[in-house]
Amino acid sequence: METPNVPAEDTADVTEPFEADPHAERARLLDDLARAYRLFGVLRWGELGDGHITCRDPMQPDHMWLLRYGVPFERAAVGDLVLVAPDGTATDQQGQPAPINNSAYRIHYPIHEARPDIGAAAHTHTQWGTPFSAERRMIEPINQEATCFFDDHALFDDGEVQVLSTDGGKRIAAALGSCRTVILANHGLLTVGSSPADAVGWFVLAERVAEVQMKAREAIPISAEAARIAQDNLTQGDFGWHLFGWAIRRHLPHEFADGPSGL
Repeated sequence: METPNVPAEDTADVTEPFEADPHAERARLLDDLARAYRLFGVLRWGELGDGHITCRDPMQPDHMWLLRYGVPFERAAVGDLVLVAPDGTATDQQGQPAPINNSAYRIHYPIHEARPDIGAAAHTHTQWGTPFSAERRMIEPINQEATCFFDDHALFDDGEVQVLSTDGGKRIAAALGSCRTVILANHGLLTVGSSPADAVGWFVLAERVAEVQMKAREAIPISAEAARIAQDNLTQGDFGWHLFGWAIRRHLPHEFADGPSGL
């Protein structure tokens, strides 16, 4: 897990760009948000519309951006992103009403509201994360990647698999607490981050970890001390953003000339 063209010891010094101008920062974030959806699509996640990635708007922090309902993830473009207000109404970039996945609002908005420190959240149903969530167990430090989530994930152990209101989202936010990842019982994984790239980088890693947890049924965990050492070493700098860059270069290589966001 190293950043390309950067020595491992210098990884922490390579950080996600930030635009001081709010309009430019919004453009940067929306570009990565659309790209994040396309990554989900090429990974064959959300093929039936079962997933959502949201991004806090830097100009109106109580609003969030989301993909317009009905757009296949692999075709997501910046022009397909819509702005969702605190009451759940959404408008496109011309100010016209736009349809959204209402579950995205019910789940994500309370998380954004409860966590002003995060800028994005990602959730979709996946080949390994969903069955892992059905077992309602926590991530154990049984492999290198799993240590990244050591003492930094939670379980939403609740029967409301179909979240019908923001009350359900508030309970998810409460379960998440200050963690980066929450396992939604019988539903799937959800990760948060400072940006769409950060949240989705962590999500891709969480899915890999869920696969290992499901396959290694008799694994022997490492010690808490060893897990913390690995975690501290691996997650330096803007780790999720770096993971996102790796995933984009692997799965959307034709887009790399335009990003993502400085990598």
